Amino acid sequence: MTAALLKGIILGVTVAFIVGPVFFTLLQTSINRGFKAGLQLALGVLLSDLLIIILSYIGLLQLLNNTYSYIWIGCCGGVLLIIFGLYSVTRKKKLPDTSKIAEVKAHKAGFLTYFIKGFLMNIINPFLLIFWITIVSYHAAQETGKGELIVFFGAALTTIFFTDALKCFVAKKLKRFIAEKTLLWLNRTVGIILIVFGLVLIFRVFYLVLPS
Repeated sequence: MTAALLKGIILGVTVAFIVGPVFFTLLQTSINRGFKAGLQLALGVLLSDLLIIILSYIGLLQLLNNTYSYIWIGCCGGVLLIIFGLYSVTRKKKLPDTSKIAEVKAHKAGFLTYFIKGFLMNIINPFLLIFWITIVSYHAAQETGKGELIVFFGAALTTIFFTDALKCFVAKKLKRFIAEKTLLWLNRTVGIILIVFGLVLIFRVFYLVLPS
């Protein structure tokens, strides 16, 4: 069990520090809307990872383990990232001057707003599906016991979530040192990054997943 715990923590740290669209969105949300909003986004990411792992374990995701499913999911994910990116780049609304106002607005936006955003951004990624299916299949092939699997994936997901929570906390603290004009440029920069990630995702599913 100890070995499974350590391996899970190592996997969790590795996944948590992969620089992708969720990473930038998590920092942006925490800076703009506060720690609670960032945490809600992280919870959506956590649930999507957990759902993928469970569906992979019981064999349902293997039904989607084909070229055309990955293309469909990848295109939807790419379009979603582009939409999020365009919104971030083009929105004209001024950012709140204090973290207190940001927290209030995040509360008014509702838990589901950021939760669903995190869930969708994470789950509509065919390469994430491939990653977790591979991890689950490998451990299943090793005839790992259910207890060890629960410890391994539980440690990995817990590590990912707490690492994401730490990112949210640090990002919120950094806001006091950032001018409003800089925050506006940060939104635009993150928006451009999301658009690029969306285009790259669509490119990858067609040219890397589609057989030649």
